[in-house]
Amino acid sequence: MSSIRIRLFVILLLATGVVWLSAFLWIQQSTLTEVERVLDARLAESGQMVSSLISDRRVDVAAVAKQVPNLTVAQDDASVGYSHKLSCQIWSLDGELVGRSGSAPTNSLAGVAPGFSSNIVDGEEWRVHTVINEALGVRVMVGDSQRVRDRLVQDVTMGLVLPALTILPVLAGLIWLAVWRGLRPLDRLAEGLSQRSADDLRAVEVGPLPREIRPVGRAINGLFGRVDAAREREKAFTSFAAHELKTPLAGIKTQAQVAMMATDDATRTSALANIQHGVDRTDRMVRQLLALASVDGTEVRQDVTLDAVAIIRDVVDDLARVARGKGITVTAPGNQKIPLNSDPVLLTVALRNVVENAIAVAPDGSDVDITAETSDERLKISVLDRGPGIADEDRAKIADRFFRGAGSNANGSGLGLAIVEAAVHRLGGEVAFAPRPGGGEIVSMIF
Repeated sequence: MSSIRIRLFVILLLATGVVWLSAFLWIQQSTLTEVERVLDARLAESGQMVSSLISDRRVDVAAVAKQVPNLTVAQDDASVGYSHKLSCQIWSLDGELVGRSGSAPTNSLAGVAPGFSSNIVDGEEWRVHTVINEALGVRVMVGDSQRVRDRLVQDVTMGLVLPALTILPVLAGLIWLAVWRGLRPLDRLAEGLSQRSADDLRAVEVGPLPREIRPVGRAINGLFGRVDAAREREKAFTSFAAHELKTPLAGIKTQAQVAMMATDDATRTSALANIQHGVDRTDRMVRQLLALASVDGTEVRQDVTLDAVAIIRDVVDDLARVARGKGITVTAPGNQKIPLNSDPVLLTVALRNVVENAIAVAPDGSDVDITAETSDERLKISVLDRGPGIADEDRAKIADRFFRGAGSNANGSGLGLAIVEAAVHRLGGEVAFAPRPGGGEIVSMIF
């Protein structure tokens, strides 16, 4: 069942039914036990009474037996359906029937042993109490028909079941009403959310909600807040990306016009070189935008065991041509193997951007060093450059998208370190920035 209301209703109804059935069985059993105890006590008292009357010799034995039918429970119209008459037999100890009541069978109700017994006489079950009077040499047997006893217990239990079955539909209705009213706040919450527009991310009012539903309201408000923040980031990202792409494209267009109108080869060659530079810058920015989109949308897999040093060396090989263009020497770790459970795509994106950024800011002819150290089950990959470093006032926002610090490359897009931080955070790591002794910056990725 998909409905919470129906599930709760069925569970409560079944639980109530189980409790009710258990109570009925308990009452039936306890009633049976109590009726048996009371009727057995009556049998014992009747047997002792008959024996006492005989012992006093105030009445004849046969007369006593004939008077036993008068030992009845007072009856009214409601009790006519079952009679509680006792049956009595008086036997001599040598097995001769001395006397019996009119309702008693001719065959012996019980054996020769004194006390209670249950016996089948003429196809009917009897509950009998036997008293032996040694002085007179007689055995007194007083018995109840078991059928009458069972009828009494049945009437008592049915008197409980019939009202219960009558009340059960009313109880089911009350349970349904309670469940419906109890879940009504969820309906109001759903109705309020369904009537909102896609742009309405205002917080849901948690106060009026019941205490048990308030966590749902808070969770929805948290989701709205995250969605709103993501939308704002996307808006800012789109705006910044459009602005950053507009600048090099405008420059390319201007240089193309200069090349077309140039009257000498030197001017045309300079304009074409500027066009190539603008295309390279635009290409790098587009690649970084794609990388950032990939980082945001890639499903993280950290169940793959990688060789971190091998990934570093692959990245260095990919950027070797760019480094040679500036005469920069990139030093990678040795041939040791460092296993790391990580996502190969995100790890490569993070490493490539931090190394590419280091090469971009490093002076021509300088060096970029890459180290990998392990300690306490933590891997620290550091990239050290000899660039201008990061100003103290820029460190808090250096990884913001499209942010370019005071000492950054004018041709940069402000996306490199943002991509690095996003990828490393998705891998469960962290990025640290520190000045390099002697000038430059140290960017560390810790996993």
